[in-house]
This record gives sequence, C-alpha cells and structure tokens, in this order.
Amino acid sequence: MIIERKEIILSESQTKMVKSGWGDETFENTIVEKITYLSDGLKVKGYIAYPKNQSKKYPCVIWNRGGIGNAGAIDQFNARGIFGSLANWGYIVFASQYRGNDGGEGHDEFGGDDINDILNLIPLADGFHFADTTKWGIEGWSRGGMMTYLTLTRNHNFKCAIITGGIANLRCNADESRFMKKLYEVTMGKRGSGEFNEKCQSRSIVNFPEKLAPETPILILHGNDDNRVLPHDSIDLSYKLLENGIPFRLVMLEEGDHFLKSHRKEVDRLRKEWYSKYL
Repeated sequence: MIIERKEIILSESQTKMVKSGWGDETFENTIVEKITYLSDGLKVKGYIAYPKNQSKKYPCVIWNRGGIGNAGAIDQFNARGIFGSLANWGYIVFASQYRGNDGGEGHDEFGGDDINDILNLIPLADGFHFADTTKWGIEGWSRGGMMTYLTLTRNHNFKCAIITGGIANLRCNADESRFMKKLYEVTMGKRGSGEFNEKCQSRSIVNFPEKLAPETPILILHGNDDNRVLPHDSIDLSYKLLENGIPFRLVMLEEGDHFLKSHRKEVDRLRKEWYSKYL
C-alpha cells in the first residue's frame, strides 16, 4: 500500500545533467515519484517510475539498490536518471530504499526481513491501470544482487532477472575485499559468532542455488577488475547454476570496475536486450 507519493522535480541544472547523462527522452517521456509504502507494518521509502503515455500496459520491473543503510541509497537526482531511463524503455519501475533508510521505519537487515520490502512492492502495481502485472522482471546491483537472488528463492514468478556485480557468496572469514569486510562488521554481528556464521551462510546463494526457479533466466554481469565484490562471486555461482539447470548468461567485462563506468553503454544494451527478450 502506497501511503505517500510525490513526483520528483529537479532544479534546472540537475535537469540538464539528467538529459546529458541519460538522454532527453528519459526526462521528457517519463515520471519518477518518491513514495512511502507499507511493508510489514513499517513505513518504507522507495521510488516508482513509469512512462507518461498510459494508453497501453507495461511490464513491471523491481530494481534493487546496493550499499548498506544510507550509504548507497538512491537520491532523487539519480532516481530521475536511473529509473527514468528504465521507464523510457517501456517498463513500470518499483524500487525500495529498504527499511530504516532515507527516513523510513525499521532497521536495514542486509538480507533478513528486509527482503519483504522487495516482495511488498509487487502488490503496489495493482494501483496502476497501465501495469501488466503478469510480467515481472527484477534487477539488482552489488548488495542489490544478493537481495535479488534471495528474492528469487521466495518468488518464482519473475520472467527474468539481471544481476550486476552481485554478491553471491559471503566469505565472511576472509579479508579479500575491504568493502566486504566493512559490510560484515556493520551487518553481521560479532565476527565468528554463531549468529555471524548463520547470516553469512543464509545470505549466500551459492549455498542453495536449487531454490532458484528454473523458469527465471538470469543475466549476470561482472567486471573483471571489481575489487569490491570480487569477480569469482559470479564465476563460482555459474557452476552452481549449471549443476541445477538454471538458465543464465554470464558476461565478464574486461577491465571493468565495480561500477562498470567504462562499460555503461554495453551494460545498458545487454540489459535492454534481456528485458526485451523475456518481458
């Protein structure tokens, strides 16, 4: 249930930057709103984006952000560009900041009950007459990749998924990445404790890939030079997906960092083609 929604209005200078970064059509053809919605009784913040032309029905896409807490939260400028761009491709976009973030109630659990904040986006589509609620895609970047994998184990109705630089294996007792080590310290409790180990195991999709739906093809994108979420997260998972008959495509991008800035056009092309094929 959406309890508050407000269209994002940018300043003139921000509008110019959105048009420069994502194209005039992204700005001219879409509407992006900041919302507050209910999830498990909590008021959670998020976004919706959709085409201005509402004369036909559009498939729905859930977009899952990375980071932890307010670090990695999507501000209104980036929401106007990222979600507006996806809406301009012909989709209705639903995105959560996760509980406890951006002024929302609750506590960010990094893959715990905050998975419900993703699942509880789905009923929101019923409030849009131009939403084709029979067609859902889901996408996640970095920590959002982990959130997407976990969501896919609980809902098998997604037509496709896209993961970019996604966390697939929380090697909680390793120090391979300073970024991941910091995440462990903030989210997992005392290192080496039973709670710590249980959280690491239960949030790592490599431990239970059989729970993924064989009907949901996954596009996995990862930079070879990613020093935050290491490339072998996606490579290791690909072996598990093969063993379990999960359809997927793995694309490793040469010299790509965590944010794949130098591959932005290629990444957008691959994403657009994947959605077009399956939605």
